[in-house]
Amino acid sequence: MSQKTLDALKAKFGDAITATESQHGDEVAYVRRDKLTEVATWLRDDRAMAFDMPVFVTCIDLLDWRPIKAPGQPSSTRPEWDPTGAGATPRFEVCWQLRSLAHRHRLRLKVAVAESDLKVPSLTPLWQAFGWQERETFDMYGIEFQGHHDLRRIYLYDEFIGHPLRKDYPKEKRQPLVRRSDLLGDH
Repeated sequence: MSQKTLDALKAKFGDAITATESQHGDEVAYVRRDKLTEVATWLRDDRAMAFDMPVFVTCIDLLDWRPIKAPGQPSSTRPEWDPTGAGATPRFEVCWQLRSLAHRHRLRLKVAVAESDLKVPSLTPLWQAFGWQERETFDMYGIEFQGHHDLRRIYLYDEFIGHPLRKDYPKEKRQPLVRRSDLLGDH
């Protein structure tokens, strides 16, 4: 059923779906950022799609990404796409995994994000369960989910500088020491 979902997406949204692929049994649709909310709403509301279960949100840092060719295997590929229209190579891919319990199929939506413009629409208004996961992705990668009702750090303290899951985050980086008087009983 998942290949039918990809075919239906391409037929309904045309160039808003920039590429599709299957990876290890998962169907993936690369979506233009400006069409993400429209595509996701249709996936949730159309009875033939009925994606009613949000599974996860995450980000992939493509810094220094190169295809790998294992012996006897086809080389890994990633669709070449330009999220800005200005010849930019995306630094990040934001991924949302969806599942339809009624139809027993799943789909991963991916949106390319250039390092110079780290904004994507929030899907929390469509699926509230994405709320904390979008906050986690914001905290760890710095992706700003526009329209999120409570976008703030979820793991790290407000004074923390940087985003530790980015590939270029220095592992020896020192962070400011913050005295938390509310935790020490100093009122």
